[in-house]
Amino acid sequence: MPKRKTVTVLKVPIDVLTWEIAVSRIFTWAVQRESRYVCICNVHSCVTAEQDLEFGQVLAKADIATPDGAPIAWMVRKMGVPDQQRINGPDLMWLYCEQAAARRESIYLYGGLPETLSILQLRLKEAFPGLRIAGTWSPPFRALTEEEDEADVSRINASGAGTVWVSLGCPKQEKWMASHRGRIQAVMIGVGAAFDYHAGVVNRAPRWMQDAGLEWLHRLLSEPRRLWRRYFMTNTLFIVLAARQLFLGRHY
Repeated sequence: MPKRKTVTVLKVPIDVLTWEIAVSRIFTWAVQRESRYVCICNVHSCVTAEQDLEFGQVLAKADIATPDGAPIAWMVRKMGVPDQQRINGPDLMWLYCEQAAARRESIYLYGGLPETLSILQLRLKEAFPGLRIAGTWSPPFRALTEEEDEADVSRINASGAGTVWVSLGCPKQEKWMASHRGRIQAVMIGVGAAFDYHAGVVNRAPRWMQDAGLEWLHRLLSEPRRLWRRYFMTNTLFIVLAARQLFLGRHY
């Protein structure tokens, strides 16, 4: 396996990697049932890391932090990696499930609404008949009790799954994964809205918008009241911070 290489975007160490390397690393750890976690980093998560020190440490300590979002991949390219691709959560999950089905490998789905999980299981099994879904769980939105948390950990570990795909939203899912490293014997990957996309509950941006780096615009137009403040403030702050980093150099 290639040695890990990262580039700092704002204050987040982002991995320099291809789709093949990302999937290979996760699979290697999954086979050994290693307790690891993978963060999919977009503009929102990088800016949040600037404002939330705890969250910043969570991203810094991740076993992989992929460049999700066109601006993050663009920053990595500007920092000396000209061919860096965008490695996003929904596509990573879909690609991994395709290969896991061929290997008869077990996965676990954690998060989302119960009805979304039901639809998602059907969609995944239709797309990948050989895929083994070892279990699913929709935790409550509130904080879990210690007993509930222990039950979740026991349930996941007993399933035998090598990967746990986590859909709790940012930054909750990243903090959850970090707090469970060493307890859950599997690779945890935080994929945000991927469950909703693959279940068809939420429409994803057309491919041309994804390729043009406009997926955020599609989400904004779909949910303007909920997302306008986040995108306006976060994107503006990212532009300022990214410009400062590029002007002053890699560290500031």
